[in-house]
Amino acid sequence: MSGGPLTGIRVLEVAMYGFVPSAGAVLADWGADVIKVEHAVNGDPQRGLRQTGTFKVEGDPNPNVEHANRGKRSIGLDMARPEGKEVLYDLVRRSDVFLTSFLPSARGRFGIDVDDIRSVKPDIIYARGSALGPRGREAGKGGYDMTAFWARGGTAASLTPSGTEGMISPPAPAYGDTISGTNLAGGIAAALLKRERTGEPSVVDVSLLGSGVWAMGHGIALSLHLDRAWVAPPAGAHGSPTNPLSGVYRTADDHYLAFVMMQPGKFWADVCRHIDRPELADDPRFATAEQIAAHTEEAVKILREVLATRTLAEWTERFATLAGPWAPVQDSLQVGVDPQVRANEYVVRAGELELAANPVQFDVGAPELGPAPEFAAQTEEILLELGLDWDRILTLKAAGAVT
Repeated sequence: MSGGPLTGIRVLEVAMYGFVPSAGAVLADWGADVIKVEHAVNGDPQRGLRQTGTFKVEGDPNPNVEHANRGKRSIGLDMARPEGKEVLYDLVRRSDVFLTSFLPSARGRFGIDVDDIRSVKPDIIYARGSALGPRGREAGKGGYDMTAFWARGGTAASLTPSGTEGMISPPAPAYGDTISGTNLAGGIAAALLKRERTGEPSVVDVSLLGSGVWAMGHGIALSLHLDRAWVAPPAGAHGSPTNPLSGVYRTADDHYLAFVMMQPGKFWADVCRHIDRPELADDPRFATAEQIAAHTEEAVKILREVLATRTLAEWTERFATLAGPWAPVQDSLQVGVDPQVRANEYVVRAGELELAANPVQFDVGAPELGPAPEFAAQTEEILLELGLDWDRILTLKAAGAVT
């Protein structure tokens, strides 16, 4: 995709770690010029993240940084110094969006809260990412995706089977961060459209907790309506108690495939043909959807025995013509080489790495991803764009206001 729908939009990002920077990454994917403001000495603390679970990254490039920061430019800036704040405000005047993850107390201390930024650029879109939302007695608290999105938002308890000690952890680093960041990017895009049409700027808020609630929204609605908590099925359970074609089955090589055929009567005969058991299509126990529901346990037993006779690769080839929805249960490495993922460019190259593209495509094309910037790599370039001469830039460097 050449250019993008946000080409010509400048985003000033004053944020750290994964959540809000991932929103900046999506906006960069969509064509925006995203300038990442980093502490003049330490940079974004995420740059120091090398160990994630059992995965350790030596040297650069570092996927822990690249995922949420691809395609941006970086300036090292000390906002606590008057000279640094002056540069920040000059950048604000030339920006369409101010994007921050800083807590209310820090925003006030650094002079970057809504009123501060709007006094410099009245029509700027002000976007905040928080842990627990902008209102309520906990609005000033920080948090991470593990706490606010995963644990407090209901996913952990709803996913952890009864009797399991503790909770099931998120499946990957920055899981809730990335989802929440995409939500924030979408809100910013909507605010830009509103400003284009009405001239009115918005304050955009997205929290990890709100995104977690939204991700669990269907289950929460059922729970509130029926006054019952959504609970995980026992470990090893097939799935639906009334539909053998909605569940998970083990293959001969100890992988799994998932059937999700919500109308079992419609797909039963086709499944029977594909597993070389056509006689089951005429079995009176499975003649109608009602009969299939009544004999689910028997059908599940048959399917488990048959599906355990071939490998996942063999079933994948055989089920290429299966009419009903199904999928291989893939790990993160398998996803990365999935032919359908590659055909749609859901994983693309960004510098030396291959990264997941954001899920939104325009005009049937993937964005062209650039690598994440090295710390403060574009400081001089950005200052020159502001109209500063070299004497002024060197003075700012000598004062420690910029890196």
